[in-house]
Amino acid sequence: MANPASTLQGPISVALADNNPLMLSALSDLFERDSRFTLVATLSSAEAFLEMMGRVPTRIGVVDWTLPALGGERLLENLRGRPNAPRVLVYGPEGDLDLVRKAMAAGAAGFCARSNLPQQLIDVAYAVAQGQMVFPFIDVRALNHDPKAELTSRERALLSALARGLANKDLAAELEISVNTVKFHLRNLYDKLGVNSRAQAIAFYYSTGGTR
Repeated sequence: MANPASTLQGPISVALADNNPLMLSALSDLFERDSRFTLVATLSSAEAFLEMMGRVPTRIGVVDWTLPALGGERLLENLRGRPNAPRVLVYGPEGDLDLVRKAMAAGAAGFCARSNLPQQLIDVAYAVAQGQMVFPFIDVRALNHDPKAELTSRERALLSALARGLANKDLAAELEISVNTVKFHLRNLYDKLGVNSRAQAIAFYYSTGGTR
């Protein structure tokens, strides 16, 4: 997704995306007053951002993480691998480590806390355009934490059995527990893995090697 810094010549083209018209207006004014940038588009949805990319390529995108309807995470995933995709700077609430981790994993080149707008945003955007990765300080140990390490032996067995496509009554029979107990363990399992459904739990299982 990155455009090499060595290719930067002239003003940096930037597209802004936020569903809040007041925020979009304030950010537009900020970038238009800085001679390092040229504003090429202001957009109110992730879908509009993606459609714009096919018509007006831009070096960087500055987007709200909660951008409708796809959201920042899926927008980044859609941009990944596209030729000449912009480097993307995401902004969102301050202090949300999980959000920063998700932004990094999805392919963002930088993150700026909403509380720091607009003072820091323009400088972070320039650094991102130069090829830098700009994120707030985070504990790398937390980013590398494996949720499976928190699972009990019963929950590990449940996840493995779940991945084989067993229904709740079959899980209960295999683990020699009641169906209600299976449901209880499933809720705990989903919470620990940070997922919301059986399908997401199975996807997590296989994405991490499919081992117990």
